[in-house]
Amino acid sequence: MSKADQALSEQLTAIQAQLQHLITQLNDVKTQIEPLQKLPQQVTQIEKRLLAIGDLYRYESLLDHLAEHRWYEADQETIRLIQDIEGVTDLEYLTPNDIRTFPCGQLQVLDQLWQTYSNGRFGFSVQLRIYQDVGGTLETTISQDQTLVEQWGERLGWREDDRWRKCSELDFSLAAPVGCHPSGWWNSPYGSKMTNYFLARLLTCEL
Repeated sequence: MSKADQALSEQLTAIQAQLQHLITQLNDVKTQIEPLQKLPQQVTQIEKRLLAIGDLYRYESLLDHLAEHRWYEADQETIRLIQDIEGVTDLEYLTPNDIRTFPCGQLQVLDQLWQTYSNGRFGFSVQLRIYQDVGGTLETTISQDQTLVEQWGERLGWREDDRWRKCSELDFSLAAPVGCHPSGWWNSPYGSKMTNYFLARLLTCEL
């Protein structure tokens, strides 16, 4: 190899090394930028939670019931709170379309209270995770996959021997299956349609 060829080869090797260094730096920058891209969404979620917490007096009764492990009373209070937040006096007046815009911040507060006082056994996010475990997605809520809903109900202890159990048959203690409560709210007059719409809302609210 001539001196000229050797010099050219060395220059190419140096250029390749510089390019590789630049690529490594670029990847490092991308890694640092990714969390920042999520920051506006995280700030929005925190703002929603703060708005809900500012209305904390609304949750005092629920908090008391949960702190004393009065699960049935807490379940009934959860129904009352959902009605109150939506401005209705009975579940029959709350339609699946209404639930599509249920405030995410309020859902997060309800879920957090249930999770905190049940040591993570109960809560909407727990129920949602189990739905996802059996294959549930936003798409299956849109198609209203009844088979998935039934499998989900079995995992929660709501369904047994190919039938849906009455709320009065459920175990209102920490011995109940994980995710069993809150349960009464799901017993909507709109049936499976409301179930799927509410699951979709939990997904879009990222509980």
